[in-house]
Parts: sequence; C-alpha cells; structure tokens
Amino acid sequence: MKEIEIRAIVEGKVESPAVVSPISISFLEGVDPETGIIIDQENPLFGTSIADKIFVFPGSKGSTVGSYVIYGLQVNGVAPTALVTYDAEPIVVAGAILADITLVDKPDTDIISCIKTGDIIAIDTSKRIIEIRKK
Repeated sequence: MKEIEIRAIVEGKVESPAVVSPISISFLEGVDPETGIIIDQENPLFGTSIADKIFVFPGSKGSTVGSYVIYGLQVNGVAPTALVTYDAEPIVVAGAILADITLVDKPDTDIISCIKTGDIIAIDTSKRIIEIRKK
C-alpha cells in the first residue's frame, strides 16, 4: 500500500475504485451530467463512467458552467465519490462544494503515474492522505 499526502478542499472519507484520466477535462463538454459517462471523444476514457468512482485527473478546462455539471452529477445520482487533481481550479472547487463531493489536490507525487484505473483508493481528508491499494 502506498500513501500520498494531499491538501483537502472538500472534507470527506471515501474508498472506491479509481478512474484516471491522463488529460485535463472540461466537465461542461466532457462529462454527461445525466449518466456520469465521459463524452469527450479525445479523452482515452471516452465512454467510461465516473459514477461512484474516485475520479483522478490532472486538471480541468473550460466554462464556469462546469461547476453546475458537477452539481448535476450529484443531483442525478451519478457523481464520483471524490475528485483528485493536481491543482483544483475554481470551477472544480465550486462544483465540489455545491455537490458535497470530497475534493483533494496538491499531491506530493505524480498521481497520474501512481494511480491506475481500477485501483482501490481510500481518501481520508482528516489524515490528509490517499492510500492506494492496487487492484
């Protein structure tokens, strides 16, 4: 088991499989708020659901409406259990707060190379760590 130190933005304690995007994502044009499926055809995760997963991504891009897409994921019951990124931009922060989705950033290592899709990871923001348990 590997531990990664993080900064907590939206507090929480979750454990779920990870879905890891190697590229930044626009929540407005990249994720369907009704299904939780990645719809950005340029993303290697095209067609993959982030519902009930810990979504790991390097960063976000795009419109401020992305905050409402994140909130819409929660309203529609298809939200990720947590969001993990390098540096949470205001769009992601606002969306995670609105939706009450655990959000962490500022990992002390390269999360994209450490965490693989399907790995079970646990986040405990009170401890400020992510535990990676390989699949």
